[in-house]
Amino acid sequence: MLDLCLLGCGGSMPVPDRYLTSMIASYNGKKLLIDCGEGTQVSLKILGCKIKNIDVILFTHFHADHIAGLPGLLLTIANSGRNMPITIIGPTGLKKVIEGLMVIAPVLPYSINLLELCGKESYFEKIGDFNIGVLPVDHGMPCFAYSISVDRNRKFDRDKALKNQVPLLIWNRLQKGEKIEYGEKIYTPEMVLGDKRSGLKVSYCTDSRPTYELTQFVKESDVFICEGMYGEDENIVKALQYKHMLFSEAATLAKMAEVGELWLTHFSPSMPKPELYLQNAQSIFKKTVIGKDRYVKSINFKD
Repeated sequence: MLDLCLLGCGGSMPVPDRYLTSMIASYNGKKLLIDCGEGTQVSLKILGCKIKNIDVILFTHFHADHIAGLPGLLLTIANSGRNMPITIIGPTGLKKVIEGLMVIAPVLPYSINLLELCGKESYFEKIGDFNIGVLPVDHGMPCFAYSISVDRNRKFDRDKALKNQVPLLIWNRLQKGEKIEYGEKIYTPEMVLGDKRSGLKVSYCTDSRPTYELTQFVKESDVFICEGMYGEDENIVKALQYKHMLFSEAATLAKMAEVGELWLTHFSPSMPKPELYLQNAQSIFKKTVIGKDRYVKSINFKD
C-alpha cells in the first residue's frame, strides 16, 4: 500500500486555505517528498506526519513557490532527532540553490546528499523501496516531472521449489532474495518465486506544457498528479506564455496515458474555487479530482 498526500495545492503565491505546492508519498514507513513550498511543514504538522522518516526530497524546479519552505523543514527534521542522511534531487542549479537556502539552516545533525541532474534525457534512480523516474519537461527554466513506483514482492511458489529440488532449509532465505551456495549447488530466488506482479506507479508534473514525452512518461500511472494552473480554456494565451496547463490539457494527457486517476493541483491564485471548473476536465477524463491541501489517499496493489 502506498500512501499519498497533497500537502499544498497553490501555485505562484499562497492564498487563504491553500499552501504552496508539495506532495508526500509513504511506503513501508519511509517517506518521499516532492517540492517544498511555503506551508509544507505546517501541513505535515497538521497531519501528525513523522517527518523524521523523510529520506528523499525531489524538486521539480527552483521557483520560490516550490522550494521556499525547505530551510524550515530541514530544521524541523533536525529537531526530530534524525541523524541519517537525506537525499535531495533536482535539475541544474540544485547545488547553488541549496547552498543559498542553507545559509539560514547552517548546522544540521545529518548530512545531505545532493544529486544534480544536468542532462536533458530521462533518468532513473532507486532509493530504498522507491523507484524514481525523472523526465525534463517544458517550462521557462530547467524543470522535471517525476514518477514514483514501488515493486510488489513475488509470491513463494512451493511447487516450483519442489520441482527444482530446493532444500527446505533455504526456502525462506531465497524468498527474501538471497543467492545461496548449498552443498555443491548454487540456488537463486528464481527457483522458488512465482511470476512477477504489478507494482504501483504515481506520476507528478508541475510546471509544464503538455508534451508527447510526458504522455509516455506517465503511461498507466495509478495516480497522475498534474498541474491545473487555469480552469478555463480561455486562459490558453496565459498558459502558453507562462508554460503552464489548462484543466482540459491535463485531462487530455491523463486520457491519452490511460492513467487510473488524475489529481489536479498547483492552482492559480486568481482561481479561488477550482472546483467550479472541474467539468472542463471530467468531460475529457472522468476520474479527475480537484486537489485540496492535505488530500490523502492510499492506493493498493491490484489482485
